[in-house]
Amino acid sequence: MSGLQKWLEKWLMPIARVLEKQKHLQAVKDGIVGIVPIIIIGSFCLVPTGIGNLVGGGLMEWVNAHNNILTFPTYFTTNVMSLYAALYIANSLAKRYKLKNSLIGASAILVHLLLSVTVTEDGTWMVTYLAAEGLFTAIISAIFAVEITRFCDKNHLTIKMPESVPPMVADSFSILVPLIIEVLVATGVAALCQNIAGMVFPQVIMKVLAPAIASMDSLPMVMLVVFLTQLLWMFGLHGPAITSSVWAPFAIANATANAAAVAAGQDPTHVFTFGFYYGFLQVSGSGITLGLVLLMMFSKAKSLKTIGRVGIIPSLFGINEPIIFGTPIIMNPFLMIPFVLGPVLIAAVNYLAMSTGLVGLPLWEAPGFLPPGFQAFLLTLDWKAAVMSVLNVVVITVIYYPFFKMMEADELKKEMAGK
Repeated sequence: MSGLQKWLEKWLMPIARVLEKQKHLQAVKDGIVGIVPIIIIGSFCLVPTGIGNLVGGGLMEWVNAHNNILTFPTYFTTNVMSLYAALYIANSLAKRYKLKNSLIGASAILVHLLLSVTVTEDGTWMVTYLAAEGLFTAIISAIFAVEITRFCDKNHLTIKMPESVPPMVADSFSILVPLIIEVLVATGVAALCQNIAGMVFPQVIMKVLAPAIASMDSLPMVMLVVFLTQLLWMFGLHGPAITSSVWAPFAIANATANAAAVAAGQDPTHVFTFGFYYGFLQVSGSGITLGLVLLMMFSKAKSLKTIGRVGIIPSLFGINEPIIFGTPIIMNPFLMIPFVLGPVLIAAVNYLAMSTGLVGLPLWEAPGFLPPGFQAFLLTLDWKAAVMSVLNVVVITVIYYPFFKMMEADELKKEMAGK
């Protein structure tokens, strides 16, 4: 174990620390997490459609008749989610660079619109690629807008106003030169894509990323994501904060595609979504530690019992940092195997259960930080999904048990030696 630990510290830790400090990746993570509430609101507007399709009969007819009203908010939430993503990512990256202009987020939205929207001869806006299909374009737009602004600011290519001028007016003039550059470049790129490639910029990006998007929603990739996330935790690094900067855009796109299919009366096709990750694979927190907390609550070791009692309420709602840092699980030789490999096993079983049709697929996004089973049911409207989520906790508790007993015995020896 010590040899493996040394090898991981030598090769994995430097990479993980670089990713943890990489401003662009962390800004993308912040932006994607930031739009989750917007996606949840849009998803809830599709719940009547899902229930109508499930029940059928008169209810389905009533839902179909009132569908335009029921789904109206989706036009301004999930259908334009990439606009919000561009805003949040740009603001997060600007904050990390300590850029103080309040209009950077707006410039990112403008770049994204220029790249993603086409206008017909009669003036109609074609906004197809402002939904999940435009997420990767939103990432590019936000980073481009911030970097151009940063370059201009660093090289004094901005219009500076006297200090007596109100901040908003000063920001308006300060952003002008970067904004001109951004508009010219974005317009040029959009024109090249439409006139040479015969498609809009987001279509080009989606074609390039198609293999990566397809491979992300696969059993090996899901297991790899969970494994790396858990492994990073073992070395004191916030696993989801690092890995989600890579997988979250794909998971959000999958969730939106499922929601769109449900809205169209079709079956969802994707397993790996944001809700699947947190509602099944990380239910009660990274490592699915609720069962471990229950074991600790009834431990003979006083220290473990205290930590268990303190951590039980947060753990029920998916907050288990008190357990990870308080036990501690980090660098704990007794818990490394179940904490890292247990969730990987859960990921494999859950993915197979959904991909084979044994359990319903995610229909949309649902609120998180709920006790086991609740988010799973809201996500799928399938009672079997709720049962599977609870069983995840039961199964991994069984996996934790022998390792917990070894840790408990060691802790009891320490307590006896201290008397």
